[in-house]
Amino acid sequence: MTTPQGTSRATFAVGDEFSAKRIVDLLTESFEEGQAAIAAFESPEGRWDVTVHFADPPDEASIRDLVSLASDDAVAASIVFDSIEAKDWVKESLEGLVPVRAGRFIVHGQHDRDKVRPNQLGIEIEAALAFGTGHHGTTRGCLIYLDYVLRAKAPKRMLDLGTGTGVLAIAAAKATKRRVLATDIDPMSVKVARENMRLNGVGNLVDTVCATGFSSPAFGDRAPFDLILANILANPLRAMSTDMSRHLTRNGMVILSGLLPHQAMSVIAAYRARGLVLRKHQIVEGWSSLLMQRAG
Repeated sequence: MTTPQGTSRATFAVGDEFSAKRIVDLLTESFEEGQAAIAAFESPEGRWDVTVHFADPPDEASIRDLVSLASDDAVAASIVFDSIEAKDWVKESLEGLVPVRAGRFIVHGQHDRDKVRPNQLGIEIEAALAFGTGHHGTTRGCLIYLDYVLRAKAPKRMLDLGTGTGVLAIAAAKATKRRVLATDIDPMSVKVARENMRLNGVGNLVDTVCATGFSSPAFGDRAPFDLILANILANPLRAMSTDMSRHLTRNGMVILSGLLPHQAMSVIAAYRARGLVLRKHQIVEGWSSLLMQRAG
């Protein structure tokens, strides 16, 4: 996708993950495969930096219009277009991410395979879209609770709802050697997740399906679940509380994240109203993660 002369690039920043994901999703849908490489990373200051590398010089006005549609005019106006040396910048950006440890799990790139110790379970992620790579407090919080749950028992039926890059499903499958259903509303995320499943040697254990909520026929012969992982956002978590509880076994557990601390209590209340009990609540890097259990 690069040329000897260089590659065209667009860079800008947005204030939150939800806005960044909306922009990345819209840009991804607007280009054919190989036309653009899009990466979004959270900065230490809390903003999200978005970088797009183009195979050919882009129509700058069209890019600004797309970003404005997904965000606002101010973000669109802030986009900087330039040309840089021809190289795989997405790969280089991923190589700058240090391994992330969460319990027995370690999320890493290909360049850090040798840093996985024998007593750790490595999860290798090389996705161009960096959502859910383990470098966000929500994913790390879920992995910490997953490790906690799996040390007590090995659930027979597991669901990763809103799988993203597939980190949580990979972790569950590697740790238990049991089948996992992984779903996402976004077809691109499903594609990326499947590639990551194969990369991590669990493609035969994880079924990855494009689905909205619990609407897919794939749930028919899988539910009820002993464990559901849902790293999404507060509003959809509240909206799905009834469906989530209906798809849990007695004493089944849910790990919920994607919540700002001030949103946690309303999510806890929604699930308590459906018969679930709060077992643990932690804040990792400014994001809440919850472990809740359905009453027996």
